[in-house]
Amino acid sequence: MTNFAIELNGISKSFGPVQANKDIDLAVETGTIHGIVGENGAGKSTLMSILYGFYVPDEGSINVFGEPLEFNSSQKAIEAGIGMVHQHFMLGEPFSVLENIILGAEGSFLLGGAMSKARETLLQLSERYGLSVDPDAIVGTLPVGVQQRVEILKALYRGAKVLILDEPTGVLTPQEADALFDILRSLKEQGTTILLITHKLHEIMNVTDSVSVIRRGEMVGHRKTEQTSPEELAELMVGRKVLLEVDKAPAQPKDVALSVQGLNYTDERGIQRLSNVNFDVRAGEILGVAGVSGNGQAFLLEVLSGMHAPSSGRITVNGAPLAKTPDLVRHQSIGHVPEDRQHMGLVTAFPAWESGILGFQASALYCNQGAMKTGLIKEAMGDLMEKFDVRPPNPLLATAKFSGGNQQKIVLAREIDKAPDVLLVGQPTRGVDIGAIEFIHRQIIAMRDAGTAILLVSVELEEVLSLSDRVVAMFDGFCSPDRVTAETDERSLGLLMAGEFERTTSEGMAA
Repeated sequence: MTNFAIELNGISKSFGPVQANKDIDLAVETGTIHGIVGENGAGKSTLMSILYGFYVPDEGSINVFGEPLEFNSSQKAIEAGIGMVHQHFMLGEPFSVLENIILGAEGSFLLGGAMSKARETLLQLSERYGLSVDPDAIVGTLPVGVQQRVEILKALYRGAKVLILDEPTGVLTPQEADALFDILRSLKEQGTTILLITHKLHEIMNVTDSVSVIRRGEMVGHRKTEQTSPEELAELMVGRKVLLEVDKAPAQPKDVALSVQGLNYTDERGIQRLSNVNFDVRAGEILGVAGVSGNGQAFLLEVLSGMHAPSSGRITVNGAPLAKTPDLVRHQSIGHVPEDRQHMGLVTAFPAWESGILGFQASALYCNQGAMKTGLIKEAMGDLMEKFDVRPPNPLLATAKFSGGNQQKIVLAREIDKAPDVLLVGQPTRGVDIGAIEFIHRQIIAMRDAGTAILLVSVELEEVLSLSDRVVAMFDGFCSPDRVTAETDERSLGLLMAGEFERTTSEGMAA
């Protein structure tokens, strides 16, 4: 048997005038973890989709364990021993784990025997690879990290010897990501070959044996991980040197722009999501909010942006009470970059010029007596896309056609361009590549230096510590006292994120 699990030779693929892959060669050794990195839109996912049978290449050949194969369907890829875990999971949320595992591989119309056999196989796989999952749990009730385990088990159940993971940590907390890497190492030790697509260079350095870099559809480098560095990989990805650390001068904070005192929020189901939250954000500073996802950060942003009314407490913007609806909140000079750009920040079916004015479409700038100034909007959006390095800078292109990083730039451009007094930013670089991260961080720092008060929510500890001037942590809806970021490290912040601070209700009772 050959030493290579996967060999791609001269792979090219075009979609109309866009060449996604150009003459790509790739060889992946059996039983290794091989990273594939590149900016958003570089062609990584297209290449893996060709390997998995989603797309047929225009040119080139594919060998799997030394055997030449022509894929024209995912079923053929599965039969050859290739499995894929997508960034957005392909699971039926109302179904159980077991039902999801066998979906599409039932074997016969007599499901009773198939289910019994599948349960036994699933338990064996779970024990062998350390992928503990309750077979009878309903997938929609499971945490994201456990849902990802189900996806991996689904691939292994179908006999995957090669496992492709596309941006697997994009929706995971740091703790869930660490657990995933332990699973990948276990899979490798037992002979599975893993292709890891990611833009996070610390993940590449942490878990892979070798790495390949794609830039604008072409393969530009192969490296043994131990013989490279994040700086070299970043330069290969972007085609220039990239500043991996945030460069900023000390903040010059002025008056309080956003004040939150005794904030409580109980949702429509009667669950208390925010408990006695207190903090101030001054003009010209960044207050970072750290925490494991699901501890109230999303509800905090939604209340502050007017999407939910607080149950009690006081919120003021430049001394005035916060307005009660999102459109009125905008009139108070508050910008909002939501955590979920696709569901809350954009309408992906709209062209970019429409997504680029959402929330401002009724303003006199874009509207005249009920009629939209479409020509002016398209021209202005084109200029804005150039300014914010949105690729391609085409305001007529559907928002869904842009990569995740470029969608994020569209949202940031829309909110930052209005120069708000207060900017609420949720997960600013989630799913964004290294070049775009550098750009986004520069824009946030520039806003701070121009006098904007910024509330930054991120599950990336490194991002919070790099960008923030002061930092708080959220746990179970409670907010810790603020700390000066320069006097805080990951360990002490991690303790706050675990709830190691005094938590009191608005009545002064300990929680």
